[in-house]
Amino acid sequence: MIALSMFLVCLIMLAFGFPVAFTFGGVALFYGLYFEGLDLFLMVAERMHSIMTSVTLMAVPLFIFMGLVLEKSGIAESMLESMGSLFGHIRGGLAVSTVIVGMLLAAATGVVGASVITMGLIALPIMLKYGYDKRLASGVICASGTLGQIIPPSIVLIIMGDVLQRPVGNFFRAALVPGLILVGFYIVYCLIIAWLRKDAAPAIPSKSGPSLQRYWHAFKTIIPALSLVMIVLGTVIIGIATPTESAAMGSVGAILLAIVNRKFKFNMLHQVAMETTKITTMVFTILAGATFFSMVFTYTDGDQAAELLLQHLPGGKWGFILLMMLIIFLLGFFLDFVEIAYIFIPMITPLLFQLGIDPLWFGILVALNLQTSFLTPPVGFSLFYLRGVAPPTVTTMDIYRGMLPFIFLQVLTLALVALYPGLIKLV
Repeated sequence: MIALSMFLVCLIMLAFGFPVAFTFGGVALFYGLYFEGLDLFLMVAERMHSIMTSVTLMAVPLFIFMGLVLEKSGIAESMLESMGSLFGHIRGGLAVSTVIVGMLLAAATGVVGASVITMGLIALPIMLKYGYDKRLASGVICASGTLGQIIPPSIVLIIMGDVLQRPVGNFFRAALVPGLILVGFYIVYCLIIAWLRKDAAPAIPSKSGPSLQRYWHAFKTIIPALSLVMIVLGTVIIGIATPTESAAMGSVGAILLAIVNRKFKFNMLHQVAMETTKITTMVFTILAGATFFSMVFTYTDGDQAAELLLQHLPGGKWGFILLMMLIIFLLGFFLDFVEIAYIFIPMITPLLFQLGIDPLWFGILVALNLQTSFLTPPVGFSLFYLRGVAPPTVTTMDIYRGMLPFIFLQVLTLALVALYPGLIKLV
């Protein structure tokens, strides 16, 4: 009951608006001192040091840096404009372009906030200008921006590899097919809506000029960034480089692309460095608080209590998986993916081995599920990102209603991967 009360106190404090990292760390400090004494904290410094010097987690700031360089240099904006010129002449073409660019940005950055804000600033005004339904436009941008949660090099996959003690490259490889299935569902949905409701996603009148010129411009814009992504992911997937090494190579490659495109400025590099530091500090502060909480939770026998409780679930393996997915989905309404990954997942990891569940498959299910945490109110960060850059004509309710079909498509993809585990082994 001590461990359970810890969790409930944290949820209550979060409901009152206390910062996540300091809530979990502060509650752990109070409970640890009260129930275990100072001896418990002899291992805190060593535990924190091991986190901060983790070679795997060093990939997180490097991938963030790489993505921000592509965003600040305008390469991401050029990609979106080029894709719009290619597909805009068909009904729903702008929505399809947004999904494809969202996939490319996810593979290039892995930073959800940057993707949503970039597409919100560029694609949303264009969609509204040509008469797109506000809910469809908002939903497409938010859903496409969150593809960075499942499309490698996803920070979620890096964290899952660290928590479940499996090579991150295996998670990258396993997530490719589920991520592409999700992208396919998004595109099909946009085309169906455009076919059923002609006024919801009209075509853009074609600009004058030869079509070959548009194709060549799009080719020159997209291929360099796409090549960088393929090299970064390819070296990890085939085992030539570790995620940290490939992230460092990708960061250098992004700077070279900015130089080649004549978009590089030292002022831009300073902005990227500052934002990378802020985002990384946020992630690692949450990670430190979550790790501290997990340590106290374990010392108060919370892991044993959770294990005893979950061992008696009806339905065996599938009953366990169904309940875990439901709990993670509900936690996503209130917590970010970092807290869920570092607090909740370690509690249930021992049961994975007892029930004979493949940690890699389970990790992909969790990653797909965590993606919904960016879309579900009240703490759907993608919704807040888009709300911050959307014009006043797009209301918060428009954004919420536009997200519902895409949340359903994510749940459908999750169900497919759960029923057909072989999908993660196709690459």
